[in-house]
Amino acid sequence: MNFYKIWLRNISVFFLICSSFVSFAVVAQVDTFQFDKAENQERFRNLSNELRCPMCQNTSLSGSSGGVAEDLRREIYLMIKDGQTDRDIKDFMFERYGDFIFYKPRLTVGTIFLWVGPAFFLLIGGCVGFSVFRNAQSLTLKNKTLTDSDQNKIESLLTREEQNLKIKGKTS
Repeated sequence: MNFYKIWLRNISVFFLICSSFVSFAVVAQVDTFQFDKAENQERFRNLSNELRCPMCQNTSLSGSSGGVAEDLRREIYLMIKDGQTDRDIKDFMFERYGDFIFYKPRLTVGTIFLWVGPAFFLLIGGCVGFSVFRNAQSLTLKNKTLTDSDQNKIESLLTREEQNLKIKGKTS
């Protein structure tokens, strides 16, 4: 009975420790910025969702609790308060962090491969697949036509096999 109590206590401590780690992971910092117009609040949310946190790499500014994300959210807030447009804010972020800051990179000479590359490789793969299919189809069509000598060989083999089967049938 003592073994059971010790085991139960150890399991309880283990789950308590695990749950404390989970609770720390769930906590996130929420910035509260006050805007005079609901339109500006919506712009702030949209920009925070469209821009990537440079420190977290695959999290939007609104989903990150990192210090860099907090600073950038504050910067966006101040720029909106100053009356700058979304385009001005995005240009500012681009100058500071490059294309990485955008989840959807701009179409430029440097990013053209990101946008056209998948379609290009799909097209190349389709062409290769089509040519392999055509070559395989032409090979099977060529092999379907038999020459007279091939036909004679097949008939002689069939005749010989029929004779072997008749002989085996008589001996059994």
